[in-house]
Amino acid sequence: MNVHDSERLSGLLEDAGYVKAGQDGDPDLVVFNTCAVRENADNKLYGNLGQLAPVKSRHKGMQIAVGGCLAQKDRDTIVQKAPWVDVVFGTHNIGHLPALLERAAVEKKAQVEILESLETFPSTLPTRRESAYAAWVAISVGCNNTCTFCIVPALRGKEEDRRPGDVLAEIEALVDEGVIEVTLLGQNVNAYGSDLGDREAFSKLLRAAGQIEGLERIRFTSPHPRDFTDDVIAAMAETPTVMHQLHMPLQSGSDRILKAMRRSYRQERFLGIIRKVREAMPDAAISTDIIVGFPGETEEDFEETMHVVREARFTNAFTFQYSKRPGTPAAEMEEQVPKAVVQARYDRLIALQEEISWEENKKQVGRTLEILVAEGEGKKDDKTDRLSGRAPDNRLVHFTKPAEPVRPGDMVTVEITYAAPHHLLAEGPVLSVRRTRAGDAWEKRQAKPAAKPAGVMLGLPGIGAPASLPLAAPAGGCCGD
Repeated sequence: MNVHDSERLSGLLEDAGYVKAGQDGDPDLVVFNTCAVRENADNKLYGNLGQLAPVKSRHKGMQIAVGGCLAQKDRDTIVQKAPWVDVVFGTHNIGHLPALLERAAVEKKAQVEILESLETFPSTLPTRRESAYAAWVAISVGCNNTCTFCIVPALRGKEEDRRPGDVLAEIEALVDEGVIEVTLLGQNVNAYGSDLGDREAFSKLLRAAGQIEGLERIRFTSPHPRDFTDDVIAAMAETPTVMHQLHMPLQSGSDRILKAMRRSYRQERFLGIIRKVREAMPDAAISTDIIVGFPGETEEDFEETMHVVREARFTNAFTFQYSKRPGTPAAEMEEQVPKAVVQARYDRLIALQEEISWEENKKQVGRTLEILVAEGEGKKDDKTDRLSGRAPDNRLVHFTKPAEPVRPGDMVTVEITYAAPHHLLAEGPVLSVRRTRAGDAWEKRQAKPAAKPAGVMLGLPGIGAPASLPLAAPAGGCCGD
């Protein structure tokens, strides 16, 4: 969701005449789109702002803007800690960024604008899609849950759903542009319909999207176990273009801790969903989110989490050490677990999940899979003479580069020969190549002449880029899904 918000910000700025900055020289504008889920987000933001202070002092006219959840939370604090910031904007008014930048330049002072409710649904804003072949589509914003560890509902507001016709129209427009894979996004994506008065709206949306000609793969993230009903499982199993991949946040396997988290399900309900999904789709790849060290978590509670991990056999997991977030009920709870204890449990969980991920991936060896060729997924592709892409269940596959040209967005069929915990290898020759409209769209985008800088450039540097998560997983939601 944060990535898609950044695409919207890029689209807005390009629409206003900005151009992405090159590698040489200092940019005229740097925009930080922030998250507030974990404590290190604060540290990274202020560290990055500190690094930019001398850059701005030597580059007259440079502007710095900070938006997103952390901006919504900290508000005036950002300008107090970093007075060289020009604009602070919240989660509900990203469409105002160009005007706020202009106002800051004219008035020569920081502009802080934080709205308390959504003004315009973000999907109506211009978007600069990073991919020619895959796209994010937001179907809702906000969240109605009250998880005690999560600050996002306070920052993003109550759930608001887009009309189904608007969602489908956006998907159809994307397909017309060459996109063949979409991921439906929502803070609690399968609660879609609560704002529309239709409890089966999400399954209906999946089925309707599955009827769009030219769309080959549909994914969604992140659902909540509370709202994961049988009609959604049926829609996944019966709609050929809905991929058999599911990100289902667990958070904890202990009923006692789940209650303290205000999660509205218990262990048996969660495992029941997993069983139903696997009965309907035996090949489903299921990933999860887990928090280790929630206040009051005992060794017995942690062992319950380990039990669920063993039973569910997740393909992979986002695993987090509990981070106290000011403004959440959990931050005020007693029995905060000592850091050393949390670290030890975290290490045990990582080791168990690594073992399970590897065992599950080994089951893929010998299978023939159709892979959507990706751009930038394989960091060592150039050195190994390979390409990379995603299987239908979203597993990352590295494969031998075929003799004929293959473009991101094209499809290749390969046989899996080796499995590692976080990727698969197809070391033999590619069995077939299917050129697609998505590959055509990627090629067309590459052929466009580079835009000439028009005075002001949009800088998106990699300063302080966050480290990779310990266990790679599909993009889960922003917080307590």
